[in-house]
Amino acid sequence: MTETSQDADVTEHRRLVIAGSGIAGLTAAIYAARSNNDPLVFEGDEPGGQLTLTTEVDNYPGFPEGISGPELVTNMKEQAKRFGAEVKHGIVESVERVERSSTADQNATRPGDDSPRPFRVELKNGDVYTADAVIAASGASARTLGVPGEDDLMGYGLSTCATCDGAFFRDEKIMVVGGGDAAMEEANFLTKFASTVYLVHRREEFRAEDYWIDRTMEKVEDGEIEIMRNTELTEIHGSPEEGVDHVTLVRHPEGHPKEKLDSERADEVEEFDFDVGAVFYAIGHTPNTAYLEGTGVEMDDDGYLRTKGGFGGGQTATDVDGIFGAGDVVDYHYQQAITAGGMGSKAAIDADDYLEDLERSPVATGEPATVESDD
Repeated sequence: MTETSQDADVTEHRRLVIAGSGIAGLTAAIYAARSNNDPLVFEGDEPGGQLTLTTEVDNYPGFPEGISGPELVTNMKEQAKRFGAEVKHGIVESVERVERSSTADQNATRPGDDSPRPFRVELKNGDVYTADAVIAASGASARTLGVPGEDDLMGYGLSTCATCDGAFFRDEKIMVVGGGDAAMEEANFLTKFASTVYLVHRREEFRAEDYWIDRTMEKVEDGEIEIMRNTELTEIHGSPEEGVDHVTLVRHPEGHPKEKLDSERADEVEEFDFDVGAVFYAIGHTPNTAYLEGTGVEMDDDGYLRTKGGFGGGQTATDVDGIFGAGDVVDYHYQQAITAGGMGSKAAIDADDYLEDLERSPVATGEPATVESDD
């Protein structure tokens, strides 16, 4: 675990820093500001999170006519500011513990008390802040392919969330790209809306569990899903005004056709256009948690934060006192705006409890710790 001494060039100390300005971060900011915790929100390199890529949000409660993703995020940001939250553009580069340097701090530390007071938060531009608590709400970035048409059509027929956007493409031919559990689950879900779902996978064999493969094969037999093996997407055609019109695919019987395009075997690769009305990527997400590695906070193999969960308070707490997780940095399953908001409110409440306890601790009051005798 990394610890660092207090910097002389600290820009500002804050009671609470929130990393991320998506639904989880902004909900946490609203609750934290209403609790007088003076939250400072850093927007990150994707201000507003993944919801800003969604042109129409129809499943967020309270908007019977729907609302655009950017508008929802803007409204929540203004609401947080109204209660006193401060939102700044900044990318959090690292979070570390500040080393206790004073004799008073050392004397006031209870035996076994390893809680950080405070955290050092460094931004990508070099600015340094300190904070008594941190809420990690920096989300997870959907993996993309980097093919032509992708940037222009994201949110206009290209999506990374079937639950969010599937209903917009009723009776359309829908293509799902991927070969793992997520791709199978998305493909099965989209059969509720599509005339046909086409599952594109670059290999012959799938990485998904047998459960999802079996369910998908049942849909194949029913004519609801068609599988396109050893096939890859190379371009998406269309416009923001008209949406996705068709895609360009490449295929090779031995799989991974893109790799062969740049080899002596390029002439063996079949290239063809295919008409679809929507494309869904299901090739995974990368949680934005690398900046927390210096804290020693526990993560799973994919980088998602492990929180305590369970019942009662403290559900969003990590194993490092003072660090809390909310939204897609924790949740790799639901990944919905409403669940992110719920976790954001929990994280703010948990952080408030932690900060109140911190104020009453011997470190904060300067009182000597009482050590129980063995007598």
